[in-house]
Amino acid sequence: MTLNTRQRSSAQRSTGDTKPPISRRQATMAVLVCWLLVVFDGYDLIVYGTVQSSLLAEPGWGLSAASLGTVGSMAFIGMMIGALFAGRIADSLGRRRTILACSITFSVLTIACAFAPNAWVFGALRLLAGIGLGGLVPSANAMVAELVPPKWRSSIATLMMSGVPIGGSLAALLGIPLIPAFGWPAMFLVAAVALFVVVPLGFKYLPETLPSHETSPTTDNVGGTGNTKSAATGFSSLLRAPYLGISVVFALITLFTLFAWYGLGTWLPNLMERAGYDLGSALTFALSLNIGAVVGSAVTAWAGDRWGPVPAGAAAAGLAGTALLVLLSSPPVWVVYVVLVLAGVGTHGTQCLVIAAVSNYYPDHLRGTALGWALGIGRFGAVAAPQVGGLLLAMGLGTNANFLAFALAALLAGILLMMVAVHAAQQKRLEPVLRP
Repeated sequence: MTLNTRQRSSAQRSTGDTKPPISRRQATMAVLVCWLLVVFDGYDLIVYGTVQSSLLAEPGWGLSAASLGTVGSMAFIGMMIGALFAGRIADSLGRRRTILACSITFSVLTIACAFAPNAWVFGALRLLAGIGLGGLVPSANAMVAELVPPKWRSSIATLMMSGVPIGGSLAALLGIPLIPAFGWPAMFLVAAVALFVVVPLGFKYLPETLPSHETSPTTDNVGGTGNTKSAATGFSSLLRAPYLGISVVFALITLFTLFAWYGLGTWLPNLMERAGYDLGSALTFALSLNIGAVVGSAVTAWAGDRWGPVPAGAAAAGLAGTALLVLLSSPPVWVVYVVLVLAGVGTHGTQCLVIAAVSNYYPDHLRGTALGWALGIGRFGAVAAPQVGGLLLAMGLGTNANFLAFALAALLAGILLMMVAVHAAQQKRLEPVLRP
């Protein structure tokens, strides 16, 4: 991957920015650092699902299935706040500072979770850590989209998001030996690696991208070159013509997709234990889900480049919803593993493709804001998923009710993506999305 240095040099002359062009090596290292930070972001998101049973048994905490869901939602509430505002801040103040601030925030506060004396403090720390988690992904994706040529944005955005399930897989793998040996706090101390290894690499290699609040290139296609002029930024520009309709649809698609993905990530080990499996087996089911998501990142990157992120996303969401419906029939164990791999491919793959579509559709000066908007509003689904899962269990509806809820959410995302694809084919208004 290389930086389009000619485009950047031209923009620098127009804006008066005298920073030297970013070299291929620095661009590559910056993308790698962003990916590593997304891995720890994914680890931090899934780690709560691995320690639920331990928290239920924690003396003096008094957690129930319903309150466990409430605590699980705290991080997602923080993520919603972080995603909404960090993308906007990154567009105004620069990606580098925003990425580093978010990374330090979630790392420090995740480490602090290991020392929480009670459920209230633990939940508060998860909420604050979530602000950093939520702000990192849109900021990192916005930076990477600026560092690579437009023709690679779909692939790189999708592969960047492979860090989320890889981090989740690490959480499941580490949980199998660490929790029995050292207890649940050890799982949160892993964030020290991000703080003391990856963040310093960020200080060294992350460049500051061009200040988009001053000027922005006008283009007929996102990522192209042209004359530069003053460009309005912020949510006021995002939520009016010609972006209002598609911004709302992308946000709803993200909401349904994150409801399914984080609902499974939060509740799957607990649901499998309730179905009669021991903790080790339950964590291997979670590992299967995340392995599927890793595979899905590669598969959907290829599919997004071949058919466009919107049609490919519709297929991925339909695959996830159909696979989860199979779980309602109590299939054999080997079928459960296959279903969870397919669910991982579909749910996470859909989210990757939506991020790729957003990155391609909006111009440079709105990209971070648009990603923050879609992911921020989408976090309502992530917030609701732990709560809904806990309430369904508290109502005595069992594990199948959870799987049905997550399946329906994935199918709704697929239907909306199909509607976008059909409308785009008819109106030719979303050509940058369908043919990145």
